Amino acid sequence: MNKRQKYFSEYQYNKFLKEYDEVIEFFQTNTFQSDSPEEEATIRSTHFKQLALDKLLAAYTAGEEIASLIPLLEVLIEKYEARQARLAEYQNSPDISPLAIDDWPDEFEECVQVIGFCVLLHRIDLLQRFVLLIDRAGYAGDDTLYEDLLIKVLPNRHDVDQWFHDVYSHLIRAIYAESKADATNFLKKYCKQWYPAFKQAPWHDSHLQGKDGNYVGYWAVEAGAIAFLYDIDDSDIDHRVYPKDLVEYARNQKVLNALRSGI
Repeated sequence: MNKRQKYFSEYQYNKFLKEYDEVIEFFQTNTFQSDSPEEEATIRSTHFKQLALDKLLAAYTAGEEIASLIPLLEVLIEKYEARQARLAEYQNSPDISPLAIDDWPDEFEECVQVIGFCVLLHRIDLLQRFVLLIDRAGYAGDDTLYEDLLIKVLPNRHDVDQWFHDVYSHLIRAIYAESKADATNFLKKYCKQWYPAFKQAPWHDSHLQGKDGNYVGYWAVEAGAIAFLYDIDDSDIDHRVYPKDLVEYARNQKVLNALRSGI
C-alpha cells in the first residue's frame, strides 16, 4: 500500500472497504428512519452519495492507481444525479441543487473537488452531467472559481469577478497572477491555508478519531485542477493536501491524447 497521506493506514482502508460493502448490503433490505417514502428516498440518496465520495477519496488516499479512480467517479456522478432527483421530489423543487454551494463552504468545496476529479481524470462527459445539476439551480455565472474551473473545458461559460467564499481568494489570484512565479506562490499560499479554513467542515480533524474513525483523506483537488488548466508550475509544491501525482497524470494524458490525435 503506497498511501498518499500518512494518517491513513492499510487497516483503516480495509476497514472502510469492508464497512462500505456491509452498508450496501444492509440497505438492500432495510430502510432509513423517516416520516414518508419521499423523505426516506432523500436520506438514502444523500447517504449513498457520501459513501461514493468517501470511497473515491479513500482510494486515492490509500494509493490506488489513478486510472482505477475513474469507475469510482462514474458511480459518484450517478449518486449526485440520484440525490438531486430525490431531493427535487421531496422538496417539490425540480431544479434544486444537490449542493448548497453559496451557503456552505464545505459544500462548495465538495463541488469543486468533484469538478477537479472530472478535469484531472479527463472525464468531461461526467463533468457535463455534474455541472448541469448545479447550473440548473441558478448558480451559473455567480462564482469566479466555479466558472474558471469550467471555462477551458466547457462551452458558453461566464466571466465573473465575484466569489462566494474568501477561502478561495489565493487560488483565484493564482489564475490571474502577473507572473508565473506569483501564480506558484499564490498556489502555495492556498494549499497552506486550505485545511485551517475548513474548521467547520464535518470531515475536519477526522484523522484524530483514530484507526476506527471516519478519515478518508484531505485533498484540495481543485488546486490541482487549476494548476493543470492554467499551466501553473507546481514543481516546488509538496503540501500534503495538494494532489501532485493526479496533476501529473492529467498532464501525461493530455500529451498522450495529443499524440493520438496527431496519428
